[in-house]
Amino acid sequence: MPTILITGANRGIGLALARSYRRDGWRVFAASRSPDESLAEGAEAVTLDLSNPASIKALTSTLAGIPIDIVWNNAGVYLDKSQTLEQVDNRDWLRSFEINCIAPIRIAEALVENVRLSERKVMAFTTSKMASLAVNGAGAYAYRSSKTALNMAVRCFAKDQEAMEISCLLLHPGHVRTDMGGPEGDIDIATSVAGMRKVVDQISPAYPADMNKGYFDYDGSRIAW
Repeated sequence: MPTILITGANRGIGLALARSYRRDGWRVFAASRSPDESLAEGAEAVTLDLSNPASIKALTSTLAGIPIDIVWNNAGVYLDKSQTLEQVDNRDWLRSFEINCIAPIRIAEALVENVRLSERKVMAFTTSKMASLAVNGAGAYAYRSSKTALNMAVRCFAKDQEAMEISCLLLHPGHVRTDMGGPEGDIDIATSVAGMRKVVDQISPAYPADMNKGYFDYDGSRIAW
């Protein structure tokens, strides 16, 4: 049975991903801050606080020896949505980096041995088109900069894991109608999840992710760095 761990698995895209993989017979570790939160039926709860380094490090012992085919760092925050630069609080900016960039890399670090033991050897990271320097827009300073930093950090991490044949890939889920994306989103959650899964599920040591051509949009097209 293939196994996946998903962060932010209690709502939105993370919950939909967990439900999708469970329907296909995967073992799903659903990570969230509180084990009593709403999770996909049949998923195994994993307590994880992205703002607590000790909670992240605990994953190493909690999941020791369990092969995990895909670690999907999905959780993130958009703390400065609709704010001007003058309105952005420095503490929120720093927290954006902590949750959107540092935590996903530390989670990947904590679980690298689990992924190495698996057959697929994949680490997926949810980023954003708003992180692209090539198609840069205005505003959202904290969110954009934290996701751009994530892109660079993942590329560095991917280089470190090449010898273990672990593939790292970054995906933009699209402008999805969720609490974060808002009701004005272009696509629904089901469309986003189906598209991203089509990209992620084909990756393996025999078909590694190519990061040189840009990162992935939910429909499989490429977004320039």
